[in-house]
Amino acid sequence: MPLKHLRFRLSMLAAAAVFLAVALAIRALSAGSLYSNGRLEQYSGNALYASMTYAGTLFLWPPLRPLLAGGTALAWCWAMECFQLTGLPAELSAHSLLARLVLGVQFDPTDLLWYPAGIVPLVAVHQLLLRRVAIWCGWSSRPTGPTGSARGR
Repeated sequence: MPLKHLRFRLSMLAAAAVFLAVALAIRALSAGSLYSNGRLEQYSGNALYASMTYAGTLFLWPPLRPLLAGGTALAWCWAMECFQLTGLPAELSAHSLLARLVLGVQFDPTDLLWYPAGIVPLVAVHQLLLRRVAIWCGWSSRPTGPTGSARGR
């Protein structure tokens, strides 16, 4: 594994840990319980869960482009939300706080709208950072001709 991928993976792991810490802090500070169901805890938790999923996607597949990583993370979040329709996550969550935090408890269509709120900003920042790195490194996004020079010059 290239060293740049290892560093990137570690940064994504750290980002996921930060998103989780913020979500847990919001729950602990606003309601005093990790089991709270208030709107602030629910909506911020959904957005931060999605952000953590985006970081996790890039941890697993570092070379993914931002839109593909975002689409993958969003598909995962929506799949987990729809999985709640089976009732199995609610059953597992009754016995485990970890299952509750990872799988949720019950389907809520509003949650489907909050997942993009946690992913879209990260996709935008990721894309912006890639462009800045390309400019800094002197990489051109313009198509090149057979001689390697940019067309239109």
